[in-house]
Amino acid sequence: MSTTKIRRSDGIETRHKLKSVARRLFALHGVESISVKDIVVEAGQRNNASVQYHFGSKEALIGELLIDGARQVDELRQVMIDRMMENGGPRGVREVLEALVRPVDQITEGEEQGGTYIRFLSNVQMNRRDLIRQYLGDRWNKGYRQCLDHLRSLLSHIPSSLLEQRMSMMGIYANAIFAAKEAARDASPTPNRFWAPPYTIENIIDSLQAVLEWTPSAATVAMFEDAQNSKPLPWNSRL
Repeated sequence: MSTTKIRRSDGIETRHKLKSVARRLFALHGVESISVKDIVVEAGQRNNASVQYHFGSKEALIGELLIDGARQVDELRQVMIDRMMENGGPRGVREVLEALVRPVDQITEGEEQGGTYIRFLSNVQMNRRDLIRQYLGDRWNKGYRQCLDHLRSLLSHIPSSLLEQRMSMMGIYANAIFAAKEAARDASPTPNRFWAPPYTIENIIDSLQAVLEWTPSAATVAMFEDAQNSKPLPWNSRL
């Protein structure tokens, strides 16, 4: 009789279960509100040390979840950027926004991240930005940084301080938009009336493009110039 030992997959399955449960709990309730015990109980584990055994700590678990989604988005984004460059682009702001937005939309529609990644990411950005810097840094957002550099080049006529603020606002808007889309899809298997129209993503990109390209108003320019003129002189220039 054969005594060949069959390799157990319990550890892999447990790890996957803990990650899936943690991502959902963090997305729905926030990373600060959820404890290791909450994750263990929800995952149906009897060993309270299972998170520590598989990940080392709650923070390390959050870091791995961040990397999982960021890697997926960046891979999709890099494909679009490479195609754009091969075709002689970018030809305009909208083409860059396509590369920024469509990979994020794709991850909200996919099953790999359990329909919770964008909400999870948004919560970490609001409450634990230190973990984003620690675990993502510049490694898993290469495509994002490339897109921002293209936008800076294409929109060089807008004062850099205003443009940097607009790009940050665009990121905040986009995260909020796709977190809402993700939540609606998560709440019901039937298409939501607001998100279902075929022009929805195009309209989202239109709105983000408007945020970036709109000519600064006279009031904004005047206040910007006042702020620039009121900057203190360098210390050595006042000698």
